[in-house]
Amino acid sequence: MTQEVEMKEAQVPSHSVSSFSTPSTLQHLKDIAALIETGAYAKEVRRIIRAVRLTIMLRRKLKASTLSAFLSFALSPGSEAHSKLFSYLPKEDEHDMDVDTASSAAQGSVKHLLPEIEIFCYLLVLIFLIDQKRYDEAKTCSSNSIARLKNINRRTVDVLSSRLYFYYSYSYELTNSLAEIRGNLLALHRMATLRHDELGQETLLNLLLRNYLHYNLYDQAEKLRSKAPRFEAHSNQQFCRYLFYLGKIRTIQLEYTDAKESLLQAARKAPIAARGFRIQCNKWAIIVRLLLGEIPERTVFMQKGMKKALSPYFELTNAVRIGDLELFKTVAEKFSSTFSSDRSNNLIVRLRHNVIRTGLRNISISYSRISLSDVAKKLRLDSENPVADAESIVAKAIRDGAIDATIDHGNGWMLSKETGDIYSTNEPQIAFHSRIAFCLNMHNEAVKALRFPPNSHKEKESAEKRRERQQQEQELAKHIAEEEDDDF
Repeated sequence: MTQEVEMKEAQVPSHSVSSFSTPSTLQHLKDIAALIETGAYAKEVRRIIRAVRLTIMLRRKLKASTLSAFLSFALSPGSEAHSKLFSYLPKEDEHDMDVDTASSAAQGSVKHLLPEIEIFCYLLVLIFLIDQKRYDEAKTCSSNSIARLKNINRRTVDVLSSRLYFYYSYSYELTNSLAEIRGNLLALHRMATLRHDELGQETLLNLLLRNYLHYNLYDQAEKLRSKAPRFEAHSNQQFCRYLFYLGKIRTIQLEYTDAKESLLQAARKAPIAARGFRIQCNKWAIIVRLLLGEIPERTVFMQKGMKKALSPYFELTNAVRIGDLELFKTVAEKFSSTFSSDRSNNLIVRLRHNVIRTGLRNISISYSRISLSDVAKKLRLDSENPVADAESIVAKAIRDGAIDATIDHGNGWMLSKETGDIYSTNEPQIAFHSRIAFCLNMHNEAVKALRFPPNSHKEKESAEKRRERQQQEQELAKHIAEEEDDDF
């Protein structure tokens, strides 16, 4: 007995040196499956959440041989799920299987028949197919997984099903066929609502909003958003997406104040690793602030990793700040392809009026009296009757309160009034109130986001449980960046 133990211990180093990557990946997958199994039997959703987080770490290490071995370990050979998932994996990589991978099927004598394990296998194969850019097969696999999900009503599956919903929509988006699954997404959202699957509702609502906005169906997106059931957010990533889509809808509907708040909140709540998402939020937030008559600070454009992506919007902001209509037209033409890819062309057209208004405000500050013909020249109006257009623009700006001036129609002048002391008005009080309200809202949201383990006030934590909890927290801190980057 002692000799056998010594022989096994001596074989371990040579085995790990000869083939390190695949056995470790396979063993990690087995550990994750055991964690899911424990969570399913104990009905602890937090274990399933942890298993999904650990899976993201292994995404770049997944290989066909590893997945084949894991499927043989987790599923019963000859079962429907086993045969379907095996058909998606290539067979040419079988010669790469090492000793541990090849013998895994023989070692896994006890097969897992839990629905959670089956859905987890679907998720692994789907992620592998998308990473390998086999999008048509990914569509078929995702459709099969959704059909299987419809027959499962367990709260421990909700976390895995929300990830499947995301990749289901993503696989169809990669093949430019999002419109095909809109009816299925609506049916899934209705099913999740009836089952009280709040995480699934969050995910599916965002997928439906993305589906509508992809085809510029803003009215339908707003109708769905306004009538969908509301509850406390369960996922920070899904809440950030919801705020971003809400900001886009509000922008198109000319509700710029609400749109600005939603977009800035989405950019602030998004994780640092989700750089692409934060860039999109900042692009739309910049345009909305310009439409509101505000000029974003230079630090917005100088954020780490965003300077190059935001450079067209920096030049656009500079043109609006100066109030130069010719420069604005030049920038809009120069970066027209960028604005088209960002789907912000219509918003850029709206900014022309703001450029004229900004230039007019600068003129009213600089001159106490100026002729309307000079106003037209300084604004570079290229119409047939620039003086008449300048007069109508000045009159509208006076009516809207953009400038404090009067028009002398007889002499054709614009007379600007002297600017008073701003501290004698209510503007400082309004500014301080908005800042205090912002800080209070952030504090309230932080308090709401606090999470505590169940029954923590009743049970005293033992040393072993404390070590396990600290180990879980360290693993979570290590892999959270990769998980958030994948989510966005």
